[in-house]
Amino acid sequence: MLRPHLATVEMVSKSVVGEVGIAPRHVYFPHAGSVSIRVSLSEGQTIEIALLGRDSVVGTGAALADGISPMDAVVLFPGVASALEIGVFRAIAASSTRFRKLMVRHEQVMLAHAQQSLLCNTSHPVEARLARWLLRAHDLSDGPILPLTQEALAQMIGVRRNAISLVAHALQRAGIIRYSRGQIEIVDPHALLTTSCGCYSAVKAHHLRLMGAVA
Repeated sequence: MLRPHLATVEMVSKSVVGEVGIAPRHVYFPHAGSVSIRVSLSEGQTIEIALLGRDSVVGTGAALADGISPMDAVVLFPGVASALEIGVFRAIAASSTRFRKLMVRHEQVMLAHAQQSLLCNTSHPVEARLARWLLRAHDLSDGPILPLTQEALAQMIGVRRNAISLVAHALQRAGIIRYSRGQIEIVDPHALLTTSCGCYSAVKAHHLRLMGAVA
């Protein structure tokens, strides 16, 4: 159903694949890499509400609603995706109840990601929030090393860079991560899970219930 209409595209780091207020031209099915879904706050700060990858679809909200993108979607980790033209997506969704229901369930997962991120960022300490984010990024990566600066991490979870620096040093001293300039290596994911709050497990369980096993 989808395969004849899909085009393989490179997802380049920092490229914008969805822009708030703009009608999308494609829906993306990532195979590798990650896309950060972000909202801008009134004071100009940008914060991530979901990290999408090979277990997700980018752009379904606007596609299903025949509308514009409600959030920005920016490639965080480079990779490859299949792109589907928005008109073809809508035609398939209109003709296939099964496909449309699957995409609606995906939007429910997205809502769970956003709600849990909001709860986490307003209720939990920086260490737990960072651990939650690193676990999600690790799930979507092909290895333990994440090409990421502390400044980018701070933006993802909405804290100051010095707060990330302090927590990253503590996690490194505990042997949980290894940090060098521009990259973070997940050394002990089990210890990272213990450090994380319950938000990571809650969202993952909800995702599994609605969408099936994560690749």
